[in-house]
Amino acid sequence: MSGKIIENVSVSQCYQLSRKFDTHYQRDNFAPFMRNMLPFQRGKLAWTAIPSMQLRNFSKYQSSFVNRRTVHCNAAQSTAVVPNLDKVDFLKLQNGSDIRGVAVAGVEGEPLNLTEPVSEAIAAGFAAWLLEKKKADGSRRLSISVGHDSRISAKKLEDAISRGIAGAGLDVVQYGLASTPAMFNSTVTEDDAFLCPVDGSIMITASHLPYNRNGFKFFTNAGGLGKADIKNILERAADLYNKFTAEGLTSSKGKALASVKRVDYMNVYTSDLVKAVRKAAGNIEKPLEGFHIVVDAGNGAGGFFAAKVLEPLGAVTSGSQFLEPDGMFPNHIPNPEDKTAMKAITQAVIDNKADLGIIFDTDVDRSAAVDSTGLEFNRNRLIALMSAIVLEEHPGTTIVTDSVTSDGLTTFIEKKLGGKHHRFKRGYKNVIDEAIRLNSVGEESHLAIETSGHGALKENHWLDDGAYLMVKILNKIASARASGQTGGSKVLTGLLEGLQEPAFSVELRLKINQSHQDLKGGSFRDYGEAVLKHLENYIDSDPKLQKAPVNYEGVRVSGYGGWFLLRLSLHDPVLPLNIEAPSNNDAVLLGNVVRAALKEFPALDTSALDKFVQAS
Repeated sequence: MSGKIIENVSVSQCYQLSRKFDTHYQRDNFAPFMRNMLPFQRGKLAWTAIPSMQLRNFSKYQSSFVNRRTVHCNAAQSTAVVPNLDKVDFLKLQNGSDIRGVAVAGVEGEPLNLTEPVSEAIAAGFAAWLLEKKKADGSRRLSISVGHDSRISAKKLEDAISRGIAGAGLDVVQYGLASTPAMFNSTVTEDDAFLCPVDGSIMITASHLPYNRNGFKFFTNAGGLGKADIKNILERAADLYNKFTAEGLTSSKGKALASVKRVDYMNVYTSDLVKAVRKAAGNIEKPLEGFHIVVDAGNGAGGFFAAKVLEPLGAVTSGSQFLEPDGMFPNHIPNPEDKTAMKAITQAVIDNKADLGIIFDTDVDRSAAVDSTGLEFNRNRLIALMSAIVLEEHPGTTIVTDSVTSDGLTTFIEKKLGGKHHRFKRGYKNVIDEAIRLNSVGEESHLAIETSGHGALKENHWLDDGAYLMVKILNKIASARASGQTGGSKVLTGLLEGLQEPAFSVELRLKINQSHQDLKGGSFRDYGEAVLKHLENYIDSDPKLQKAPVNYEGVRVSGYGGWFLLRLSLHDPVLPLNIEAPSNNDAVLLGNVVRAALKEFPALDTSALDKFVQAS
């Protein structure tokens, strides 16, 4: 199988040989096929039977070309490895259960490493992994759906990904602009008209990272892929990339074009969201009629929510902002954790006298909300709100969260709502996998949610879907109205009654200097673990402090009316320090405890902690 993929995967590498011809005709990133790419969506491929191939692009955009060119790839040289491919460390592209890299040049110190050929190899690696996973026997062709967010590199990577899949002998279904949750749903939807279900899915996104970044998320009907799967795919990709040959160009004639189809799957996805709200309200056609709800998509992929979900339900959406896709993100970072982003949606709610505000991240797997008074439902408040809704439906269930949630949230879930709070490791996939594990050993859990806004429900295939999370909130408003209650978003605010919130909270990032001699050639991870072990021993000697009896990540300590958590970042040489306390002074006392314990580690940059303590 790998031999077949190596032979077929590199159809597009012809563009490497023709780079010198087309630099004069470069266009922006939303027409990448005009530069270095073979067209899929909008053009045709023409092949000749003579020893060399002729690639002709009949794109509608070619009318603007003064001088059209034909690219020739010489079949006589077909056994040679394709030249000019940059060396890439594929494993460094792994970011937990995602792939992330630099896809747009121009930012100092951030060289390109997620190029078209790299992306093509990764897609072929996923295809090989999927063929093996599905135990494909050749009786039917497998298919993979491909979608992307609003990033400026999206189109060129979509075409590269499509070539990699098609070259491996699988069918490609392009969705264009889409959300990450929709891409997973395409693996479980049964609808022949939309070529569903597909066997696998790839979302091209880098969440809220800057415009020059991009990446990939992978799905099957079993959910998102894990870290081990991503590593496997990257290892396969590296092998394929190093064996790209010109011979593959001639052997892959026409396969790509014949394998690519394009459908508007987002209509299916949004229709299901609308049906969910109508069902919760007793099958009322417009259960949100009269409600004014504004949406902030941050110029990402979530602009559909206003016109395709809220308006069919009867809501007024005037005042919604930044719905247009713009991969430069000119207004604010599309991130529900970002203060500027939350200020933007809050202001929109106040200015428009709206009942509710909803904000999404770039690829819509995270979200947050704002009530009519400007109260933000994000971080701990969003977790508390979702816990209240889920525990009404499933009394006593376990709520799994990440490690940085507050003690007040624990009290709220367990004392007020009657559930159980299971605080686990940071990382949305860690939280989701832990909820799945708990269910497998007999402990019922229906919600896994991070302070970042990633929230997944058992009823929704454990998919972290920001749009579905907001639908659960809308369900609550719609069902309350259907039962005669009034007050709009006050219904939601009332669910938070009794939640104790910290008067002061801060997160400080302590960086590990990997070039410092104190590491003695070791890894930053080993050094970070040594720091945590030392802190743990230090705490044991102080009777005013108490370690958390159950803790899965870092060192969590209570004292002076508050708590702190020092942990090692999942991917970076950083030790994040979270402190929550009844006052700034109490937070400083906790900060001084950590500061005193860490002074024996010169490779650890504690300047952020020093500044916090001294400024206070």
